[in-house]
Amino acid sequence: MSDHLPRSVVRVKQALDAARIEASIVELPQSARTSSEAAAAIGCTVAQIAKSIVFRRADTGGAVLVLLRGVDRVDTSLLAASVGSPVTRATPEFVREATGFVIGGMPPLGHATPIETLVDDALLEYAVVWAAAGTPHAVFSADPRRLAELATVRSVAERP
Repeated sequence: MSDHLPRSVVRVKQALDAARIEASIVELPQSARTSSEAAAAIGCTVAQIAKSIVFRRADTGGAVLVLLRGVDRVDTSLLAASVGSPVTRATPEFVREATGFVIGGMPPLGHATPIETLVDDALLEYAVVWAAAGTPHAVFSADPRRLAELATVRSVAERP
């Protein structure tokens, strides 16, 4: 890892350290903005990418972050039932304002303000997953059960 990390990656590292989550941060030469780009760059399956997607609650306007496998899509009906409010996909501007991070580099922790976070239960099938570490070129590996300790675990992904 570089001695001159971007501030956003340093924030993620500090959040991982504060949560006592063992994680390896890797800076990639190519983009890992999408789950498929990240999996190709890392050499893992797309399902092992823990993607972070932000939604906006209809009742309070607050942010809800969902962490799920890279191959999955959020079932917004299940998500709404889990949080007790209808939700809509957040705009890039709202994501940046609520989290302090840009889409494509959105980590599951280290946000500008506390965010309601749900982890889809299927992510826990893996011993190790990879998540964005604050920029589209930085990722980290971690045990998804440790990440789930910081969130609420629910089934919120579309299932075939």
